[in-house]
Amino acid sequence: MTTSVSTGFVLANTRLAAVPLAPEVRLHQAEEAIELWQRTEAERGGAHLPPPFWAFAWAGGQALARHVLDHPDLVAGRRVLDLAAGSGLVAIAAMRAGAAHVTAVEVDPLAVAAIEVNAHANEVDVTAVLGDVLDQHPDAGVVLAGDVFYSREMTARMLGFLRRAAAGGATVLAGDPGRAYLPKEHLSLVATYDVPVPQTLEDTPIKRTTVWRVNP
Repeated sequence: MTTSVSTGFVLANTRLAAVPLAPEVRLHQAEEAIELWQRTEAERGGAHLPPPFWAFAWAGGQALARHVLDHPDLVAGRRVLDLAAGSGLVAIAAMRAGAAHVTAVEVDPLAVAAIEVNAHANEVDVTAVLGDVLDQHPDAGVVLAGDVFYSREMTARMLGFLRRAAAGGATVLAGDPGRAYLPKEHLSLVATYDVPVPQTLEDTPIKRTTVWRVNP
């Protein structure tokens, strides 16, 4: 999809609504995951695609956004990187909390479009970047990652990047709703939240979700 087509697709398949745990932020969100997933694949000529992570406020991102909004000193005046940014929720929260600059990275062009339209809806500037940066050198004072430990392969790559960032002096925080591959042995618990989530995505309407500091 071209950028304009991606933006049009995001706007046509979502509605603007406040995030339950962080109502200061509004996102273009979908009502139903499976139908949107099917429409996304049809738009790409029937290609097999990952779920539309960009269209929902996932529990890990909500908890991390709430934590940043409640503790603006974590990001105020600093350069922030939001990894696997999805809708851009965490990136937008960081800007609302006073970050000097936020880069939101995604591998899905539709997510990049969603980040841009959501940043515009919240009247903040976020630099949305399309690409995989996990093998690169971390370059930010704060690194944030919501709901990224959902597979063994992703956890291994993500943890390597996050620990390198922490070893370089960055503040590194991850939000997680109890995914199977959460690497607790490399993390320190910071906060716990009960997050309202769509039951079409999770097995319960409230998901106990934790925020962790990543150790070098």
